[in-house]
Amino acid sequence: MARLRHLDAQAVRDSVNLVRQMTPGDLIRPTPCPAWTLADLLAHMTAQHRGFAAAAFGHGQNLAHWRVRPLGEDAAAEYGEAAEQAIHAFAAVDGPGRPFLLPELPAVQTVPAARAIGFHLIDYVAHSWDIASSLALPYDPGPELLAAALPLACAVPDGDFRLAPNSPFRPALPAGDGASTLERILTALGRTPGWRGPSGGRAAGSHQGSAVRDTTC
Repeated sequence: MARLRHLDAQAVRDSVNLVRQMTPGDLIRPTPCPAWTLADLLAHMTAQHRGFAAAAFGHGQNLAHWRVRPLGEDAAAEYGEAAEQAIHAFAAVDGPGRPFLLPELPAVQTVPAARAIGFHLIDYVAHSWDIASSLALPYDPGPELLAAALPLACAVPDGDFRLAPNSPFRPALPAGDGASTLERILTALGRTPGWRGPSGGRAAGSHQGSAVRDTTC
């Protein structure tokens, strides 16, 4: 559990460090998640941190904690605060078997803490890459985190159900010969490793958009 929590915190803080590099104008940039701007993605990630933190304290059944809302004027600060909430909540978990109620898993809503934190870890490795790609920034989580994330990514069930609304990942893609560990993680989760956002200028649109709903990512 100590190693799992440490690596999860690394993945989350990687995302925080990337978010700190954005400007308000970057919120309208496209992301690897179809139909989501960077503002939409950050709203989703913020809600997930708050939901997982609530689940760690035994309140995961309250859907208000998971609700996606548009972020305020200081999106980076709001995101960073939610990220620390999740990290601190996980630190208070007293054992790997503590039940987490995750309402986004309708078939088996309650999972042991170690598995729930593993879900959170792999989600934030993927989302850190999403942010880095959207902002045209490098993302190198390091060998220890990658080694832990790969089996978690490969263990995520695959199938057409990943195309359903609110599925956390799109169907897996072939990794190809010579793929790096990060590329294997990304393709297992339905990402296209070569996706990149615009390196200059800004995407058209408004960051107010649709940051109140989830979609397949």
